[in-house]
Amino acid sequence: MASSGEDLPSDGDSPPAAAAVAGSAHLLGFSDEILLHILSHVPSTDLVVNVRHTCRKLAELCLDKSLTHTVLLQRDYEAGEDQVKQLVREIGREIQQLNMAGCYWLSGATIEHVARCRSLVKADLSGCHLTSLRLSKVLSALQRLRSLAIDVSPGFDAGQLSRECKATLSRVRELRQTLFTPSYGVVPCCTSLEKLLLYFEILDRTREGAILSGQLMVGQSNVPHYQNLRVFYARLAPGYINQEVVRLYLAVLSDRTPENLHAFLISVPGSFAESGATQNLLDSMARNVVLDALQLPKSWLSGSALLQHMRFHNPFYLSFSRCTVSGSLLMQHILNGGKDLRSLASLNLSGCAHCLAPDSLLRRAEDDIDSGILEMLVAACRNLRHLNLSAAHHHSAEGPGRHLCQLLARLGHLRSLSLPVCSVADSAPRADRKPAQPAMHAVPCGFGKKVRIGVQACPSPFPGQAGPQPSSVFWSLLKSLPFLQRLELIGSNFSSAMPRNEPAIRNSLPPCSRAQSVGDAEVAAIGQLAFLRHLTLAQLPSILTGSGLVSIGLQCQQLQSLSLANLGMMGKVVYMSALSDMLKHCKRLKDLRLEQPYFSANAQFFQALSQCSALQRLCLVSRSGTLQPEAVLAFMARCLHVVVCHMFTGESLAACRSLQQTLLRSFQAERPALNVVIFPLLHEGLADVIRDVPMAHLDEITLFKSRVAEEPPNLWW
Repeated sequence: MASSGEDLPSDGDSPPAAAAVAGSAHLLGFSDEILLHILSHVPSTDLVVNVRHTCRKLAELCLDKSLTHTVLLQRDYEAGEDQVKQLVREIGREIQQLNMAGCYWLSGATIEHVARCRSLVKADLSGCHLTSLRLSKVLSALQRLRSLAIDVSPGFDAGQLSRECKATLSRVRELRQTLFTPSYGVVPCCTSLEKLLLYFEILDRTREGAILSGQLMVGQSNVPHYQNLRVFYARLAPGYINQEVVRLYLAVLSDRTPENLHAFLISVPGSFAESGATQNLLDSMARNVVLDALQLPKSWLSGSALLQHMRFHNPFYLSFSRCTVSGSLLMQHILNGGKDLRSLASLNLSGCAHCLAPDSLLRRAEDDIDSGILEMLVAACRNLRHLNLSAAHHHSAEGPGRHLCQLLARLGHLRSLSLPVCSVADSAPRADRKPAQPAMHAVPCGFGKKVRIGVQACPSPFPGQAGPQPSSVFWSLLKSLPFLQRLELIGSNFSSAMPRNEPAIRNSLPPCSRAQSVGDAEVAAIGQLAFLRHLTLAQLPSILTGSGLVSIGLQCQQLQSLSLANLGMMGKVVYMSALSDMLKHCKRLKDLRLEQPYFSANAQFFQALSQCSALQRLCLVSRSGTLQPEAVLAFMARCLHVVVCHMFTGESLAACRSLQQTLLRSFQAERPALNVVIFPLLHEGLADVIRDVPMAHLDEITLFKSRVAEEPPNLWW
C-alpha cells in the first residue's frame, strides 16, 4: 500500500481516459475549500484507505483537520476490521471526536485500538463489544476524554476498572449509558458529571428464565455524584425491572437536587407510580430549580398540581406525551398564558387527548378541539421546529380559519411534524367531491383496482396540474411548510402488531371515522415536500389504489426512510402496483419498514425494491403474509448495501429458518454488518428472537414508533 510521496501519482499524471478529455474541467481543478466539502461526505475509512492514496493533493487534503477532527463510523456498515484498524493507525492521534455507535460487527479486539486515539475528547462506543477489562484499557489511555457513551452488559464489573481508568472517568462531564443489566455502571466513578443520559434496556428475565431484580445493585458501588448535574435524561423500555432500577438512580437526586439542574426528562411507557422519594424530588425541583426542558411520566402529572409550581426559563423542549393535560392548564402554566415562547423548539403532545380542549374531564374523544387554544399555542410558539400531536383525536370544527391544518400552517419554521390521520380531514365534505366510501366496502373495478370518485388513478406528479385540490386544508398546510423534513400521519387508534418484549398483537382497534375521508389525494399532496427525508403513513383505511405514493416517489427525491403500515383494506393489499412504481424512483431510500397484513413479498415487490440502489435496511411485518425465498435471495444479490433484512410473516418456522440460514451463508462474508432475522410473527418465541437484534436496528426500524420530538434536539451527538 502506498505510504510515501514517491509511491503516489503526481497531480499532473493523468490516466488515458483523462487524456482523452484534455481541456475539460478536472476534479482537482476545484479549490481546496470545495474539495474539502466534497471529501466531507466520503466515509472516513474510504478517505484513509482509498482516496488518500490516489494522488499527492488528495493525500494532503485527506489529512486536513476538518476531516480528521471528527470521525463518524456510525452506520458505516462497510467498515471492516482491517479498515478500522488502519484508520486508527494512520490518523488516530488527530481524532478528537469518534462516533462508533452501533458498530456491533466489530470485535472487542478492534474496539480496543481506540486507545491509540489519545487526543479523544468525545467517544461514543455504545453498541460495541466491550468487556470491563477492555473498557478499562481503552479509557486508561484517554486522559483528555470529557464525553463518553457505553453499554453496560451482563458481566460488567466496576471492580475491574484500573486506577487510570477511574481517573479518566472522574474528568468525564457527559455520560450516555445504556443498561442491559441492573447496575450503576461507571456513574459512581464520574464525579464531575454535568450531563447524564440513561437508557434502560433490561429484560425482566434472563435467557434461562431467571427473574432479575434491582436489588442486585445494593452494595455494588458507591453513591452516584450528581452535585454538578445540569441534564438528567432517562428512557425506559417496558418492564418492571427498568422502573425498579431507575428508582435507585433517582433516590440520590431526591436527597439533594443539583442547583444547576435545568433539564429533567424521564420517558416511561405505561404507568410509573410515584414514590415518597420521587415526590420529594419533584417538590425540591419546584422550589429550587428553573427548567428549560421537561418530560415526566404521565402518572406523575395526571390530576396533580405539579405543573402549577414548576418554573421555566426560555424552555426549548417540553414533552407531555400520554399525559392528561388540558389545554387550559397547558396555556396557563406552561405556555405562560400565551405569552412569547419563541425559545421553544420542540413540543411533544402525543397521546394528549385533551391538550387542545379547555377541560380534560368533560371532553370526549370525538369532540371538536378548541381552535382558540391551538391558536394561542401557535402564536406563542412561533419558532417551533418539531411538533408531535399524534395518538389522539384532534377533530376540527367548521368555520373559516378554524381548522387545525390552517392554524399549523403559520408555523413556518417546522422541520418535523406528526399528526393523527383524522386531524387532516376537512371539517365538512367538500363540494367538489363526493365523500369517500370506507375502504372495506370498496368495489373492485377492472383488474381488481379500486377507483375513488373524484381522484385520478395516478395523480400528476407536477405541481399546478391535476391532483390534490388546493381547497384541501391538508394540501394548503404542506404548501405552507416547504422545508419539512419529517412527516408522520398515524391513525389515532393504530398499534403495531409487533410491540416490545411481548407477543405479537393479533387484533387492532378500528380507525377513527373521520379518517375515512383521508385517502389517495391527501397522500399525493405530500409530493409537494421537496426536502422530505422521513415519511411515516399508518392506518389510512381509505387508500384505494395507493396512487399518491407514486407522486411522493417522483417528487420527494430526498426521501431516505419510509414506513408504511395498514394502508387501505386490512384483508387485501390494494396498493402493491403503486408501491412498486414508487420504489423505482426512490434512489436515496435507505430504510424501508412495511407493516401490512396479508402482504405477499413476491418477485414483483423485490424487483421494484431492487431499484432502490441506496437501500440498507428492510423490515417487513405481515400477519398471514408470505415470502418467496428465491425473490429474497435475488434481491439481496442485487442490492449490495443491504445489511438488515428483518421479515416477520405467516410463514412456517422451518421455512423462516431455512431462508435465514441461506441468506447468512450467502452474504455474511462480504457484509460483516449483516443482520438477518426471518421469523413467524405469531410464534411464541418472537420476544426471545427480538432480544438479539442490535439495539440500533431494533430502535430505529424494527419497532414502530413516532419519532417526532421524541427527544430534545441535539441531546447527544
